[in-house]
Amino acid sequence: MSAQLTRRRFLAISAAALGAAAPAARAAPVTWYGFALGAEARLTIYAPPRLADRAIAAALSQLRQAEQLFSLYDPASALSRLNRTGVLKNPPPPFLYLARLCTQVHSATAGVFDPTVQPLWQALARGDGISRAARLTGWHKLSVTEQAIRLAPGQALTFNGIAQGFATDMVRAALNRLGLERVLVNAGEFAALGGPFRIGLADPERGVFAARSLTGGAIATSSPGALQLHGAAHILHPALDRWPQWATVSTEAASAALADAASTAFCLMNEEEITAALARLPGGASATLLARDGSVKTLG
Repeated sequence: MSAQLTRRRFLAISAAALGAAAPAARAAPVTWYGFALGAEARLTIYAPPRLADRAIAAALSQLRQAEQLFSLYDPASALSRLNRTGVLKNPPPPFLYLARLCTQVHSATAGVFDPTVQPLWQALARGDGISRAARLTGWHKLSVTEQAIRLAPGQALTFNGIAQGFATDMVRAALNRLGLERVLVNAGEFAALGGPFRIGLADPERGVFAARSLTGGAIATSSPGALQLHGAAHILHPALDRWPQWATVSTEAASAALADAASTAFCLMNEEEITAALARLPGGASATLLARDGSVKTLG
């Protein structure tokens, strides 16, 4: 898993409708571009201008909240405070929800998804020895309760493998509360209200290698080769005993957070392991795998 909230997705998108649309959806969409959690953000909103303006304001509010919760760059964020002090008392409900989702995906992937890799990432980025950092990893060492989230001594977390998806879900939920019926949210990952939307799955070297039609679901993509740390891929296994097996992995699920976490972990897993993990993930999911030889396989 990666440790900085940096852009590592290379999805191409065409927001054109694929079939009949409701009257409000036939109008040209309102599009907003921005930046959140180290990634380009984009909204494609099928709504009257006044409602679209309200939707953009609501989305910006959610993206600011996500930064305040999960940013590694903001020393005042909840994540930074947890990493600095080792404890986050009375964690905000979204932070607690995300931590518990991490536990679910950690279990479903047999420990491959593990946000405690932050010390490993930092050691590799500095060019330091990693043996001590590797001893600090282990999601099972955390205590997660409504009263407090506590790290083991020396631990630090990164939510890079899930936070962009979670921010995407936060925006989609806010726009759903406004009554919007057809929106495509991209806050580092993709999530849809209604649809269909055509999503191109792309690898940083090979370009678009597959396409999906998205209606009401979410898609996340991870490319290990998008960033190198002194010759090592930025997606790390907590024990450093396995390395990326795929050029790019895209995962489709009900939530962008779940798809984000799964796509991160699946980069480090073989076909058999991915198939087993997909069966354990809540709500059903599928994965599209681009091998280094250019072949493409879909599981689930």
